[in-house]
Amino acid sequence: MALTGSRVRRSMAVMWRGMRSHPGTYALAVGASGLFGALTVGVSRAVGWATDSVVVPAIAGDAAARDRIWLGGLVLAAVAVTLALSVAGRRIWAGFGYVHIQADHRTALTRQYLRLPVSWHRAHPAGQLLNHTTSDTEAATGVFNPLPFALGVVVMIGVSVVMLLMIDPWLALAALAIIPVTVAVNAVYQRHMSPAVTRAQRLRGDVADVAHESFEAALLVKALGTEDREESRFGGRTQELRAANVRVGIVRSLFDPVIQTLPAVGTLLVLGIGTWRISTGDVAPGDIVTAAYLLTMMTVPVQAFGWVLGELPRALVGYERIAQVVDATGALAYGDARLPRTRGQAGLSVRLDDVGVDVPAISGALGRSITLLDGVDVEVEPGATVAVVGTTGSGKTTLVSLLARLSDPTRGRVLLDGVDARTLADGEIPAQVALVTQSTFIFEDTVRSNVTLADAGAEGAPSDDEVWEALRLARLEETVRDLAGGLDAPLGERGANLSGGQRQRLAIARALVRGPRLLVLDDATSAVDPRVEQEILRGVADRADERAADQADDDRADDDRADGDRAGDGGRDPRPGTTVIMVAYRMSSVALADRVIHVEGGRVVDTGTHDELMARDPGYRALATAYEAETERREKERADEAAAGVLDDELEEVAR
Repeated sequence: MALTGSRVRRSMAVMWRGMRSHPGTYALAVGASGLFGALTVGVSRAVGWATDSVVVPAIAGDAAARDRIWLGGLVLAAVAVTLALSVAGRRIWAGFGYVHIQADHRTALTRQYLRLPVSWHRAHPAGQLLNHTTSDTEAATGVFNPLPFALGVVVMIGVSVVMLLMIDPWLALAALAIIPVTVAVNAVYQRHMSPAVTRAQRLRGDVADVAHESFEAALLVKALGTEDREESRFGGRTQELRAANVRVGIVRSLFDPVIQTLPAVGTLLVLGIGTWRISTGDVAPGDIVTAAYLLTMMTVPVQAFGWVLGELPRALVGYERIAQVVDATGALAYGDARLPRTRGQAGLSVRLDDVGVDVPAISGALGRSITLLDGVDVEVEPGATVAVVGTTGSGKTTLVSLLARLSDPTRGRVLLDGVDARTLADGEIPAQVALVTQSTFIFEDTVRSNVTLADAGAEGAPSDDEVWEALRLARLEETVRDLAGGLDAPLGERGANLSGGQRQRLAIARALVRGPRLLVLDDATSAVDPRVEQEILRGVADRADERAADQADDDRADDDRADGDRAGDGGRDPRPGTTVIMVAYRMSSVALADRVIHVEGGRVVDTGTHDELMARDPGYRALATAYEAETERREKERADEAAAGVLDDELEEVAR
C-alpha cells in the first residue's frame, strides 16, 4: 500500500486506488455525476432560451410569446426532473463506494493484526491499533464522499467552456478566471494543512492509547487511588489534541470561505463584462442570464471540488498510517506441511534444536538486540509431562510460546513430530496445540461460547457433553451448574462475575475441549488452589491415559479384523496420551512431572527428574527450596484466614 512520489502524485494515487477497488460502483457514481454536470449546463442554456424566446418578448407585449410560456415551463421541468434523478444516483452510488472502501481498509487492518506475531503487537500500543481502524480509516476514506461530485464538476467545466466560447470569448474568460485562482489557493492550503493533519492524527492515537490503558488498569487505579494522576495524564493529551484540531480548523476556516466565494466572484465578473458586451451589441440578454445562471448553479459543485481538495491532506495522512500497518513485515509465513495424523489423542513429540531468540533493544539503538534464549536443546517424548522452572526473566514464557508458534526463533528449529513448525500449513498448530497463559481473557458472552469459541450449533463446534467433560477436568463443572442458566449463563466483561482461579480454570477447559495433542500451560494455574491444581493436572493425565488405552484397544481390534486369526498384540504399550509442558512455580506441580527442565539466563541448565536435579543442580535445589518456602507461607496465610473466619462465625453465633 505504500505510496511514493510528490504529495500531488500520492494524493492522486489514493483516489485512484479507492475507485479501482470498486470500479462498477464508481463508474455509476461518476457517470451520474457527469450527467448532473451536463444537465446543469443544459438547464442554464434552457433558462437563456426561455429568457430570449419567452420572457423578454412576453414583457414586450408579444401575444405569441405569452402563449408559449407553458412550453418554457415544460422544458425546464423536464430538465429539472432529470437533474434530480442524476443527483440521487450520484449520492447513492457514492455512498456505496465510500462504505465499501472503508470496510476494505478495516478488513485489511484486522487481517494484518491477526497475521503479525506477538512481538510486533508488544511494540505497538493497543490504542494506536484501535485508532488505525477508526480515526485513520475515516480520514483515509473521507475524500470519497464528495469525489464523484467533484469529478462531475470536471464534466460540467468542460461543457461550460465549449458553450461559453460559443456565446462569447470574453464571457468565457470571465467565468473561467476562478479556476487558476482555485488551484493556487489549494497549493497554499496543502502546504499548511498536511503537517497539521499529520500531528492531529498521531495525537488521536495517543489519546486512544492513554484511554485504553486507563480502562484496562481501572482496578489498579481505584485500588491505589491514582485517579488524579490518570485524569491529569489524559487531560494533557486531550489538550494537545484539542490544540492540533484547532490548528486544523483554523487552516480550513481560511480555505473554505475562499473556495465558496470564488463562484460568486466569477458571477460578478460575468455580469460586469456582460453589461459591457450588451452595450456593444455583441451578446443578447439571454446569453448573460445563461452565463450568470451557470455560475450560480456551479457554486455547490465547485464547493464539492473544494471539499475534495480540503479532505485530500487528511486522506493522504490516514491512508499512509494504514499502509504502515498493512505493509509491516514480520508476519509468520506458512508452508504446506502437515503433522502426522494419528488416530485418537496420541501426544506430540517436541524438539527444540539449538534454538535462540533475539529481540530489539527497548532503547531502539541501531543494531542492538537482547538475547532471550540461546542454544536451547530440548526433546520431549510423546505423552510426557514436563515442568519448566526458572527464576523470573529466565526465558520460560519465551520458550513455551514458541511451541504454539506465537513467534519464530531467531536461530534453530522447533520440531513437532519431527516437522519444522515454520513449514506447517496455516491452522495446523492451533488444531493440535493448545496454549493457556497466566493472564486469561474472558469474552462478555455465555459459558458455552467462552469454552468453545464458536457459535452455538456451528459446524465442528464441540457438543455440550464435550464442554461439560472439559469443565469437569478443569474442576469448574460444579461452579457452572450453580450458575443460573448453566452453559448459557452470561459472563460479565472479562469474566467479572468469576474469581481469578475460576477464570483460569475456564481457560483450561477452553483448551481441553479441543482435545489437543500438546497442552502448554504457562503458569496457567497460579490463581488456583494447590489442591485443585493437582486435581486438574492428574485429571488431564488420567484422561489422556484413558484415551490412549481406548485407542490401543481400537488398534488391536483393527489388527485382528485385518489379519483374521492372528492374535492381537496384547503386550503392546498403549499409545502415549497428550503431551503436557507447563511452566510451574509450585513443587506440588513439579512433582507430577515426568521430567523437569531448569532454565536460567535463556539457557537450559539441566534436565532430569526432580530428584536428579535436587541431587546435582545447586541452582535448582535453591529454587525448589524457595518454592517450597513460598508455598508453605501461602498455605499458612490461607489457614490463618480460614481460622479467623471460623472464629468470626463463632463470635457471631454467640452474639445472636
